[in-house]
Amino acid sequence: MAFLCLLCLSAQCQMAKPAPATDPVFEGLNYSYEVRKMTLPDGTHIAYVDEGKGPETIIFIHGLGSYLPAWDKNIAELRKHYRCIALDLPGYGKSGKEGIAPGMESYANTVFGLMDALKLKQAVLAGHSMGGQIAITAALQEPKRVKKLILAAPAGFETFTEQQKQLFKATVTPESIQKTTPEQAAANIKVNFHKMPADAQFMVDDRLKMATSEQFGKYSAAVAGSVAAMVDEPVYEQLPQVQVPTLILFGEQDALIPNRYLNPGLTTKAVAESGHSRIPNSQLVLVPEAGHFLQFEQPAAFNKAVRNFLD
Repeated sequence: MAFLCLLCLSAQCQMAKPAPATDPVFEGLNYSYEVRKMTLPDGTHIAYVDEGKGPETIIFIHGLGSYLPAWDKNIAELRKHYRCIALDLPGYGKSGKEGIAPGMESYANTVFGLMDALKLKQAVLAGHSMGGQIAITAALQEPKRVKKLILAAPAGFETFTEQQKQLFKATVTPESIQKTTPEQAAANIKVNFHKMPADAQFMVDDRLKMATSEQFGKYSAAVAGSVAAMVDEPVYEQLPQVQVPTLILFGEQDALIPNRYLNPGLTTKAVAESGHSRIPNSQLVLVPEAGHFLQFEQPAAFNKAVRNFLD
């Protein structure tokens, strides 16, 4: 009966909110795997990929200003052993951009909505950067639905004062994002890496393409709203409540965590160890020769650590 009600609710929402018109720019981005589309019961339009099968299902959650291709090198290997699902968060990539209210809890609810639609009672959540904070939020909201956590350079371990939070929100606005020059946009992506690999150039190319879209303003609003949500919905104090087995990975040369301007006295190792010490059932792996985007820059090390953790 509950399932029938869910189907009815989903149908009603789809009738109330028809699928958005195809945007040629965002839809034209080249994804490595077959893209599937779904409308969740709340009317959110989601794009995702679903590859492989195995004893575990991993749901990959991308970071700020990113999209599901961020996990390409991980899905390529891990789908041989597990079911790998990666989604574009609302406002990002090929997912809908209408009526988006960015938030750590709302994004966690989107993940659960996708799980419901795919009839998944439980899954392993893998989150990068902002996606890590979303995964932590999900584990705090619905601990029985999150089997394990894989946190790649997660946001949420670093803390900020109220003044720092306000500075963050004032600096990153939809207007500032839209005014970003091509050169700065490219630099913003390159700083995610210790040594940016040549096969990551598509991220720069795609970001420049996005700026030509009629929906770029809505994408910019989603990114700015996500920044505000990260600082307004902190998880640091709640980390001891995370009871599921957790794998934490950081690149040793991460240039984004900690924030070099707001917390110049901190090191990546100190932030990583602080979060690790607060999550009871966690293990920490520091990946050498890797920056913030460690799972793309050092995929072999990342994938090996994930396999050891899950197996």
